[in-house]
Amino acid sequence: MTLSSCTSDLDVTPKDDDEFLSETFFQDPASYKEVLAKLYAGLYVGGNDGDGAADIAGLGGDFSSYLRLLFVTQELSTDEAIIAWADGALPTLNAQTWSPANEFLEGTFSRAFYHISVANEFLRQTTDEKLTARGVDADLKAEISTFRAEARFLRAFSYYNLMDLFGNVPITTENDPVGFYYPEQKTRAEVFAYVESELKDIDASLAASKSNEYGRVDKTAAKFLLAKVYLNAKVYTGTDKFSEAATLSKEIIDNSGYTFANVPYAYLFSADNNTNGAQSEVIFPIVGDGNAIRATGGGMSFIMHASIGGSMDAASRGMDGGWQGIRTRREFVNLFADATGTADKRGTFYTDGQSKDINNVGTFTDGYAVTKFINKNANGSAAQRNDIPDIDFPMFRLSDVYLMYAECAVRGAAGADINTAVGYINKLRTRANALQVASSTLTLDFILDERGRELFWECHRRTDLIRFGKFTGGDKLWQWKGGSINGRATESYRDLMPIPARNIQANPTLKQNPGY
Repeated sequence: MTLSSCTSDLDVTPKDDDEFLSETFFQDPASYKEVLAKLYAGLYVGGNDGDGAADIAGLGGDFSSYLRLLFVTQELSTDEAIIAWADGALPTLNAQTWSPANEFLEGTFSRAFYHISVANEFLRQTTDEKLTARGVDADLKAEISTFRAEARFLRAFSYYNLMDLFGNVPITTENDPVGFYYPEQKTRAEVFAYVESELKDIDASLAASKSNEYGRVDKTAAKFLLAKVYLNAKVYTGTDKFSEAATLSKEIIDNSGYTFANVPYAYLFSADNNTNGAQSEVIFPIVGDGNAIRATGGGMSFIMHASIGGSMDAASRGMDGGWQGIRTRREFVNLFADATGTADKRGTFYTDGQSKDINNVGTFTDGYAVTKFINKNANGSAAQRNDIPDIDFPMFRLSDVYLMYAECAVRGAAGADINTAVGYINKLRTRANALQVASSTLTLDFILDERGRELFWECHRRTDLIRFGKFTGGDKLWQWKGGSINGRATESYRDLMPIPARNIQANPTLKQNPGY
């Protein structure tokens, strides 16, 4: 099976979830792979028919795409992005003034738990007892064992995002009853322990590193997520685990088989980034395919269309038009020596007719546009189509592992060597045609800035800023933070998003985060 066949299995998915996950549905041996495909493709699309037949009530399939909601929460709330649109409560994400009534936060919360519910039911339906009763043969049982580990990884990924964004959340598993009940809210530390335990436990059942088909996770993806969990452990639990993060990072670098992509930086974000050499460092892609995955407004369709406007030529970006939405803020542009990509090829912005300052949030030409992603192949040829991108979103990649190791070294993690860290950083900078640095340059401020330069718009920035103590408060300001043109200090309680009001109404045992 190729990934495209995995995702295209969704073309025949029943639109009714009760039918989709029923006993009758699982009588077909092919059904097990179809549900796995649903879990993977659900990271990109918002429903059972691309963005149609939406999974989440109250938000359309395009607005409730998992990747789109991650971008909205992780990027719009930071210095890396701002959106012109005034849809509902969307502007409050630009300004860090959101409330529990924010429908996009509700969508994020609900999307993650929907994903968890699908994974839970898949696990209920694939026990040894169920498989034996259905007469599933030994070969398929063995394959399903790997499927189960992947489903548990994807469930852990959702719990990681919930823990990161909302803190104290309920935990439901395949062992919980099906039907109406109020799941118990757990502390952030308890969710941390659960995610840690799951990622360790599935190691024995996941495919060996680099042995799974492209787009599906393996042992290294689980190690990467665990390293990320450890990197942020002090935020989540009050106790740092930088040494553990460093150890896992070094293991991935040395032993995983994933290799640094010695291709131009731009290749990592082009339409053929699954075949142009960039794929060697991508540990977990969220796969896009213009023909097989009908995401008209979710996933990369949102990121590409929304970042085109003003005098930009959509065709030069491989797209059929722009939605005049997302730009970046002047403070992020200032992380680069120039805005032309001359001194650092990662810092390429569209400036023609765009002002660096954002005087009016609702005006697309206020703020430089971002040209990181392009729906064209690395050689300049056209993608499959210009309305739905082919670009795979690099959720986890080896370059981030280099940066995690370097940060742990700077923070004094046991076993992490600062000179080794310098070598990793300079590897990234060589590819970017940026100046080399010495060990004296590696401060925490430099690491945060370098993470921005290397990983911007890859859904890491909010988490990074919180870990460095610069997301809220007044230590780091950017235009329109707090709703002020030059930025203002925001309340520290906003390091956590509020538990959505409608979810508390649905489960009155949930307690709201302080400050909201």
